[in-house]
Amino acid sequence: MDQSDDMCTKKLSFNPVLSMSGQSFAILVISHIFQILLKPLGLPAPVAQILAGFVISPSGLSHFSRASTFFQEGGADYFEALALYARIYVMFLIGLEMDFQYLKRKKGPACIISGASLLACTLFAAGITSFVYQETKEVGEQGNGFLIFVILTVVLANTASPLVIRIAADMKFINSELGRLVVSSSMIGDAYAVVLLLFISNRKERNTVMQAITYEFYYLIIVAAFIFLNIYVVGWLNRRNRNRKYLKNFEICILLALVFFCTMFLETLGYSSIVASFMLGALFPRRGKSFRTLLIKLSYLAFNFVFPIYFGFIGFRADITDIDSLPKFAIVVIVMLLSIGGKVGGTLAACYNLKIPLNEGVLISFLMNMKGHVDLAALTVGKESNVIFTQSFYKLMLTTIALNSIIFGVIIAFMVKKEPDIFGYKNIPFEAQNPESELRLLSCVYNPRPVTTMIGLIASSRGSENVSITPYFVHLIELPEKKNMSNLMYHQKEEEEISDDEDYGGNDVVEINETIDIFTEQTKLMIHQTKAVAPFSKMYEDVCDYAEDIRASMVILPFHKHQRIDGKLESGKEGVRTTNQKVLRHAKCSVAILVDRGLTAASSQTIGASSLQHTATLFFGGPDDREALGFSKRLGLHHHTNLTIIRFLPESEKKIHLGINVSIHEEDVLMAVSEYGTEEEKDNAALGDFYNRYVTSGQVGYVEKHVENGTETASALRDMAEMYSMIIVGKGGRGSSPLTIGLSDWEECPELGTIGDFLASAEFDNGGSVLLVQQYKSSRSGIIDDE
Repeated sequence: MDQSDDMCTKKLSFNPVLSMSGQSFAILVISHIFQILLKPLGLPAPVAQILAGFVISPSGLSHFSRASTFFQEGGADYFEALALYARIYVMFLIGLEMDFQYLKRKKGPACIISGASLLACTLFAAGITSFVYQETKEVGEQGNGFLIFVILTVVLANTASPLVIRIAADMKFINSELGRLVVSSSMIGDAYAVVLLLFISNRKERNTVMQAITYEFYYLIIVAAFIFLNIYVVGWLNRRNRNRKYLKNFEICILLALVFFCTMFLETLGYSSIVASFMLGALFPRRGKSFRTLLIKLSYLAFNFVFPIYFGFIGFRADITDIDSLPKFAIVVIVMLLSIGGKVGGTLAACYNLKIPLNEGVLISFLMNMKGHVDLAALTVGKESNVIFTQSFYKLMLTTIALNSIIFGVIIAFMVKKEPDIFGYKNIPFEAQNPESELRLLSCVYNPRPVTTMIGLIASSRGSENVSITPYFVHLIELPEKKNMSNLMYHQKEEEEISDDEDYGGNDVVEINETIDIFTEQTKLMIHQTKAVAPFSKMYEDVCDYAEDIRASMVILPFHKHQRIDGKLESGKEGVRTTNQKVLRHAKCSVAILVDRGLTAASSQTIGASSLQHTATLFFGGPDDREALGFSKRLGLHHHTNLTIIRFLPESEKKIHLGINVSIHEEDVLMAVSEYGTEEEKDNAALGDFYNRYVTSGQVGYVEKHVENGTETASALRDMAEMYSMIIVGKGGRGSSPLTIGLSDWEECPELGTIGDFLASAEFDNGGSVLLVQQYKSSRSGIIDDE
């Protein structure tokens, strides 16, 4: 009784809520200070947040009695409860953002990498269980060796997927092939650790195999019931807010309350909430305003508050002062070394088998060694379930987890900073891409007019059904200069942007979202939406930065002119044109400008619609035309697109065998090497390869047009104006050509190139849409002055 009174007296020395708030505030402030100080070194934010927790841990400020009373005795348990809520929040958000299409495509490599490291770590855990158990148990205590082995396996084998995701995002390689592979592998490792966690929780309820099966069956029933309830509520909210941009804050609270009620109900019954919160996010309906609003609001809160507190909790639990003897020091060192050995050895063996380069394999293995997720939950559950009998084992494992994550976070930052060319953004032009490879498109609009044509182009760009495409859609919104506000970047969600009475975007947002929702429902193709709010003078920076972050293959921009009801093109804001020109100059990938004529007869059906669409790609020569040809490969493989390649050649070469020659006696297509220069050789090589692959098989049509000068070229273009719903052509880069002489005399939009400007002129008002393609060149000269 005296001990209880004494405990109460200690706990009341500070208000627990005040203490918990102080802990959270201290971690937020200290983590931001660390981020500012360590940013020049390239250290990711999660590592700074773990260090912030370490500062107020028993190893830091809490080593002093007054601070210990406030931070530890006054609210440590409450902070642990806060970390539980943060874990639920984080796992729900990860489920919302999870790319299951990629996981489905790459499940083989991800399973091999995670499986190899998990096997090695499990074997190592079995080898040290006896030693660790003997060195940490107290006299007279008899624990369950098997359950200690399970906990050690979780500590060694677990990869903290939230930590991996945040580090990869912070260091800007999460959208790379390597980044998504390691995220998928870490999720599989988490799943393995959660399964092991089931052995520890509520052992008394599962004394027999049948009881265990029944126990887990109840768990699945409860989770499934809440998932279906969540789907119903989301559908009802979407229908209720059909004419709104986003859900109201109160409605968002309803959805979050449902998630937290489900997970806390399971925690009360003794189940783990990790899987339930993840599944609620993973199976959340992707269509409609509920998903879009949740993603915006949860991301903002997570990056600024939840993640710092959650990762800070990892460091907060560490206590290096408990390592006060050689055996304890040996345990920490052995556990860390075996974790490193298991993860690095298993991962490198798997990467060697998968033919992944050594430097990438080392980075993957280090990322797989990040701790601080299911392992923390396993230690807490083990302590509450009396699996862990001593505080010594508990504290040593917590310290090992924190030290492991800090050390490898620093090493990962050093590796990525040292080799930016390897882990950074590398653009591959379309002419060098395999049309069966994944396509990442960034489409931008300023208003709803070109949305239908734009998303139709996205659908057709996929090519065959088994090709992966990851489309991104950005709504570009002008922020008037007179407001004197800093840019609202695509990743910065200010209060005005997520409020109920949002001003930016007007009713355009509702129309754009509704069109994309209908498209997603019909095609099952998920489009990632966001928006950039900035003055026109700075808007290109948002577009180029976002394209680089998502590693886009191409940026598609709408033309600054829009089509009137009579078919004529009318100029819009000059700022739109300026932004397009600056993106053409600064983007580190291919850029296309879409001249949308969706109201004319020739293009009354959007590309990607159910009817057959007739598309033409014009080829005059040069790098931009080759890029247009490379992009057209994908369209030609789409079952609703009839693609024709039209090559323009001088009349004088009509009887000369240049370029592509089809052998009558053989089934192959021969390509004659041109003797007139490197560019012409590249043109012939590109067309020859295209002809071999797609024309001879009947998938794509091929026509040669022989003209003498610009006048004949213009006449040929007019003849085909109403034959195609879309015409694709390179912007330029072909140099001075007799085929285009005279066409540029009345050039109005030089950013479209000579042919593109002619196709966008009033002479083609009854024609189809036009797509102008520019290939990225690092040395490309500017079009206009940025100032």
